[in-house]
Parts: sequence; structure tokens; C-alpha cells
Amino acid sequence: MTKSHRILTLCCTVSASALLSGCIATRPQTFANSFLPAAPAATVAEVEEPPHISPNLYAGEKPQLTTPIMAAAAQSDAEVRVKRADERFDAGKRLYQQGDLTGARTQFDEAVDILLNAPLDMPDRPKLERTLEQLTEHISRYDKDAQNASDEAVVYEKSPLDSGILEMTFPTDPNLKPKVGEELQGTASQLPLDANDAVLSYIHYFQTDRGRRTLITGLRRAGRYKEMVRRILDEEGIPQELLYLAQAESGFIPYAMSNKKATGMWQFVQWRGREYGLGQTAYSDDRLDPEKATRAAAKHLHDLYNQFGDWYLAMAAYNCGPNCVDRAVERTGFADFWQLSALDALPHQTQNYVPLILAMTIMAKNPRDYGLEDLDSDQPMDYDSVAVQAPTSLWLVADASDYSLSEIRELNPALLRPVAPAGYELRVPRGTGSAVRSALAMVPAQDRLSWRLHRVSEGESLALIGRQYQTSPVAIASANKLVAAKPAAGDLLLIPAAAHAERSASLHRAASKHKRTSEVGLATRRATNGHRRASARLVQTTTHRERS
Repeated sequence: MTKSHRILTLCCTVSASALLSGCIATRPQTFANSFLPAAPAATVAEVEEPPHISPNLYAGEKPQLTTPIMAAAAQSDAEVRVKRADERFDAGKRLYQQGDLTGARTQFDEAVDILLNAPLDMPDRPKLERTLEQLTEHISRYDKDAQNASDEAVVYEKSPLDSGILEMTFPTDPNLKPKVGEELQGTASQLPLDANDAVLSYIHYFQTDRGRRTLITGLRRAGRYKEMVRRILDEEGIPQELLYLAQAESGFIPYAMSNKKATGMWQFVQWRGREYGLGQTAYSDDRLDPEKATRAAAKHLHDLYNQFGDWYLAMAAYNCGPNCVDRAVERTGFADFWQLSALDALPHQTQNYVPLILAMTIMAKNPRDYGLEDLDSDQPMDYDSVAVQAPTSLWLVADASDYSLSEIRELNPALLRPVAPAGYELRVPRGTGSAVRSALAMVPAQDRLSWRLHRVSEGESLALIGRQYQTSPVAIASANKLVAAKPAAGDLLLIPAAAHAERSASLHRAASKHKRTSEVGLATRRATNGHRRASARLVQTTTHRERS
């Protein structure tokens, strides 16, 4: 396997070694010869008087896909390397959009090599490695789109709690009790914080190598959703510390699924989700939407607190159900979580569930004491919203926003397929909302499931563009009312893509026959095998670099 293939596989699995890592699980992939699948013979689309398209519709809206890692005061060696890697990535992206996947791969490889070859003793090495992670993640999205993997149903990630962490027993460090007791005296918290042996045992675990990786992975990913979660918890009158309930449940993975089919960042089963307004259709599942699910979880926790009058019992009821807690209280006469745990009146997992959340809370609130103060967290989720008036392919939205399809899907995890149904409030990268709205207005409503947009590059002809999208030059010329045989570089063309229409039709058929469950199971098995292979390659690559 070539280095480029290893890099493209590595990027989506780098965080899979941690217990709470992952977003959408993917298979190891390489670039295909075309980013559209084989299609039946092209058909000529007849279009009546489409609106005129401005060739400068997206001027000045180029996104920056790698995050700068330091302030631009003085150009350090690390900053220079990041800038050079950005330039190579942008060049690769342009080649990819032109259909030159071989050239794109070369540019992507060079971008990665610029960062990989940085001196090991560079002062900013940790931040540079974080930038490398981000870059390889972006490259993997284009690789994924090239293989059309994004047309599959979503692939669910195993819920962290299913790893057995609530079944384990951990030792306690006698030196922790006075230290944590002192920390709690100076810790402000809306949630009562206890430091008994059960809590201390999880604090001890999260300081082991495995536990620390678990904790840090979740805390980093929390950066993506923390602002949104805290805002909603505050609006619903919920202690801010219950943010860490989501970390325990899912590690802030929107696609987390438990063995009991609880789904999403807050792990709702179907009927409970519907009870709190989380709709589920053949095309979407609101339990996967981080913002909608957070609102539902906050309301559910508020109801549980009103029922039991105690946040610990509310948390326990979130885990095992309010009826389970009710029966324990009635059976023992105690409405106190610690008493119920001492009497073994609650399930063993629930007895550990509350201490686990309290341990994470205490450590996160005292980051300096636990070496957590300089975590390079994910950037907050930031987007524009676009109301979709007709069923719309996310490929078209990706074209209009100049982002990859995978990034559009990442902003809209509730969509089970790359199709936004009519009436859906679609999220697009910040700053691209107006461009997407303008582009969608140019495409006839009945064609938004199949048509594409293409920005013409220097030297491209209608014949070349037609082959790329499996449609004819005549259809493209008709759709755009072109007089000249060759479009000008920079022109934005409507593409009546017959092959894409066929794929969209197959999505409709799949949804109507409710095939999603079996497809998800197959995709999950494939992804699991892919993670195992990629993890082995990651170990080999790391060992080789250390030896060299």
C-alpha cells in the first residue's frame, strides 16, 4: 500500500483507538477513477428558459479548510509549514473538482508530507500534529466522496457505555481524598459534587493511560458542541455540569448507538425521543441532531428533577428509567442516591453511572490539577441555515457551498441519506448560506435531486465536463443556453446529471422499502474491519517514525 493510501485511511481512524472517539465510521478507501458511479447511457435533458447564471456567484467565498494553529504575529517555522500545506491542499482540491484525481492525490500527499517532515524537536510540534490531524480528516472526506461512500446510510458508532466501563471496579488512591476534598472547597458548581470512594475510583481510572485517553478524547470533541449545550441547559434551568452526562453517554458522538438501540449524543430510544418531539422518518432522525437532542434531553432531565426533587436521582433515572428509581424508593423508603446504592436497590450500572459523571465533572472543573488545561479542543459548530423548499441532493449543496459532501453531512447528522426533504432546515458552513440559496434558486425545483453545479476550469470543454457527470454536452448547453461551444474559465454551469438522477431515484426506493436497518448493519461490520486494519497500520507507522 502506498503512503498516500495509508494517509487517507489513517485520518478517519486516528481517534478510533480512544474509547470515546469517532464521528461517522468509514472504510479505508482510495481515490476512484471518478467521483460518480457508473451509469446508464446519458440522456439529453430538455430545459425551458432557465435563469441566467452569474459567473462570479461564489467569488470571494473560498473556505479555509485547515485551522491556523497560532497567531500570525511572527512567521515561525510551524506557521510557514502550515501555510505551505494549505496551499498544496487548495491545489489538490481544485484538481479534484476538475476530475483529476491522480493530480489531486499528489497535491494532498505533498501537503501531508510538509507537516510529517517537521523536526521532532520543533517547539510547536504538538499543535502541528493537531493540524495534521485536521488536514488528513479533510483529505479523507474528498476520498470518501470519490468512492461515493457518502451515498450509504449513516454508520453508527458503539456507545461508550457499552464498553463495560460501568461494570468495572477500579481501585482508589488514598492520596486522592484530601486532594479532591480541597478542590471541592474552591469549586463553584450548580450541581452538588461529592467525593466518596465511588467517585474517587473513577477519578483514579481517568488518570490511567487508558482512562486519560478516554477523558481527553471526549473533552476535545466537546468543544464542538459545548457552547450550544450550555446555552440550552441554561435556558431550560438545568445545571451546567450535566454537560458531562452527554460525554458519558456518547462521548459527544452524534451517531452513537447503544446495544439497546438508544441513539444520538444524548442516547434516546425511539419512543422516548418521540415523547420529547424528536421525529423519525425514512430520511431523518432528530435523535441524531445535536441541538434538537440537547433540547429534548434538557426537558427530560427537568421533568425527572421535578419528579424526584434531586439531581442525582434524576441522573439515575435518565440511565435506568424513572420507574426503576421509583420502585427502589418505594421498596427501601430512601429517596437518596447514595443510600439506594449502598442497599444495592439500583442496577449496578446505575450505581456507577452517577459517580462516573461526577468524576468527569470534578476533573474538568479543575483542569490544572489533572493536566487538562491546554487541550486543543475542536472548533465550535458554526453554520448558516437554509430552508429547503423541495427535495434536494446534498451533492448539489456541496457544489454550491464549495465544501465536500462529507462536510455537509457532518453538519446535518440527522439526515440518514444525502437528501434533504422539502421543508428541512439545512445547515451549511458559515458564510455560504447566501451562495447556497442563490444556487438552489437557479435549479428548477423538480431537478434539485439530480442536477449538479460545476465551476469551469481553464481548458475544460463541454465534452470533458459531460463525461465527468455522465451526461451529454448538448444537455449542458441546453440547460445553460450556451451559444459558444466552449465555456469560459470561471463560468458556473448547471449540470443535468442523468446518472445522479438515477442514484437519487434509488434512494427514494430504498427509503420506501425501509432497508436502512440491514444496510447500517452491513456498513457497521465493514467499518469495524476497516478500523482494525487501519489501527494496525497506525501502530506500524508510529513505530517506524519513532525508530527513524
